[in-house]
Amino acid sequence: MEGKIDEFIEENRETYIKWLTEFCKIPSVAAQNRGMEDAVSYLDGLFAEAFSIIPEKVPTAGFPVVYAELEGTSDKILSFYNHYDVQPEDPIELWESPPFEPDIRDGKIFARGVADNKGNLVARIAAIHAIRQMGIELPVDIKFIFEGEEEIGSLNLPAFAKKYADKIYSDGCVWEFGYRDADGALQVSLGVKGMLYVELSVEGANTDLHSAQAAIIESPVWKLVWALNTLKDQEEKITIPGFYDEVESITQLDEEMLSHYRLDEEETLRKLGIDSFLLNLEGTELKRKHIFEPTCNICGIVSGYIGEGTKTVLPSAATAKLDFRLVPGQDPEKVLLQLRKHLNNQGFEDIRIKVTSSERAARTKPDQEIVKAMIVVAEQYSSKKPNIVPNTPGTGPMYELCQALGIPSASFGVGNFESNNHAPNENICVEDYIEGIKMVAALVFEFSRQFEKQGSVNR
Repeated sequence: MEGKIDEFIEENRETYIKWLTEFCKIPSVAAQNRGMEDAVSYLDGLFAEAFSIIPEKVPTAGFPVVYAELEGTSDKILSFYNHYDVQPEDPIELWESPPFEPDIRDGKIFARGVADNKGNLVARIAAIHAIRQMGIELPVDIKFIFEGEEEIGSLNLPAFAKKYADKIYSDGCVWEFGYRDADGALQVSLGVKGMLYVELSVEGANTDLHSAQAAIIESPVWKLVWALNTLKDQEEKITIPGFYDEVESITQLDEEMLSHYRLDEEETLRKLGIDSFLLNLEGTELKRKHIFEPTCNICGIVSGYIGEGTKTVLPSAATAKLDFRLVPGQDPEKVLLQLRKHLNNQGFEDIRIKVTSSERAARTKPDQEIVKAMIVVAEQYSSKKPNIVPNTPGTGPMYELCQALGIPSASFGVGNFESNNHAPNENICVEDYIEGIKMVAALVFEFSRQFEKQGSVNR
C-alpha cells in the first residue's frame, strides 16, 4: 500500500513543489508583523485544495493558530505541530537569490522559511493528501496545529494549550523540525532544550557625554561588562548560585542513546571554518556537553558608537541580550530568580532584567510508539541507521504543547546539515522534500501498527 502512495507522490511531485514554493513567496515574518495574514489565507487555500476544508483559525493574543482535524478509522490520534512564521531575511546582501523568490538550483530549493518550517509543514499536508487521493482511509485521526509565533518565542502558545487541551490531545505528536546529517543519515530527535531569553540593561547619565568625562562619570558599558563577567568562568561553568541544582541526572538510558548519537566532528569544524570545539572537547564529552548541558550565551551587546572612524563618547546606556539554554529539571522562572539574586549580590541591583521568552525543556522516552514508528520509517527510507538524538540543542514550545499534557513527541523532517536555518541562503534538497512526504505518509500507517502491536502484547 505504501508503495502505491509513493508512486502517487512521485507522479505529483511538481504539484507538491509548487505548493511549497508558493508558500515561501509569502514573507510571513512575525517579528515585523509582515505577511502574516497572507500566510493564513494561503493555508486556507491549501487546505481547501488538499482536503476540501477550511481550517479553523483559533484566536490568541497574537497571531492565530491554524487548526484542522481529519477523521481516521481508529481511536488513535496523530498530530503535527508546525509554524507558518519565519525569521527576518537580513542580511539580504548575503543571499545569492532574493529570499522570498524561491529559486531551485543545484538540486536545492532556496528561500527564507523553506527549511524552518514551511518545508516540513507542506510535506505533512502533502502526505495526508496523497493517502486520501489514493482512496485509502486514514488509520488514525490526524490533527494539524500550525502556530504563527514560533520565531518570536511562542509567547501565546502556553495560553492556547491550556485553553484548548482537547484540541491538542493526541497519542503522539510529530514535531516541526528534522534534518539529515552530513553523511545523509536521518536524525530522529526526542526533545528540545528549554530557554530563558533576557535583556540586561543599565543606564548612567541622562545623555551621551564626551569621553573626557570618563574620568569622573560612571560608564554603563563597563558596568554591564563587569556584570556579564560574573555569569560564567573561563572553564564554561555558569557561576550563578543554584543554577545546576535541579538539572536531572543523566541516566544509563541517556548514556546509551548518547553512545549511538553521531556527531561528525571533522565535517562540522570544516563547515564552520574553525580548528577545534570549545575547551578542545571531542568524542563522548563533546556530545554530552552539546546535548545534556545548559548554556549561558551572550547574543549581542548594544551601546555607544560603532560606525566608521572615531567618536570619543561615553555612552549613557548599555544593553545585552542573553539566552540560557536549559535542560530537563530546570525551571526558567527559578533561573530568572537566581539571576536576579546573583546580580544583586554582586552589586548590580540597578541592572534591569527584561524577559523576552521562557520555555521549559522537553524529552520523550525512546519506548514511545511515535519514536518507534519514526525509527522504523527512517530505516525503510535510508541505507543508513537513523541518528537518534536524545534532544536537540535548540529550543521550541514542545513542553507546553506536548509533555505538559502527557503527549509524547519526536521529530524528523526534510532539512539537511547545511540548511542555513535563520541564515542567508536557507535551503532544502528537492529529493529530501519529496522523500520527506513519502516518509510522513508511511509514518501514519506505522504509527497505527505500533499501537496494534502493543495491543497484541497486552492481550
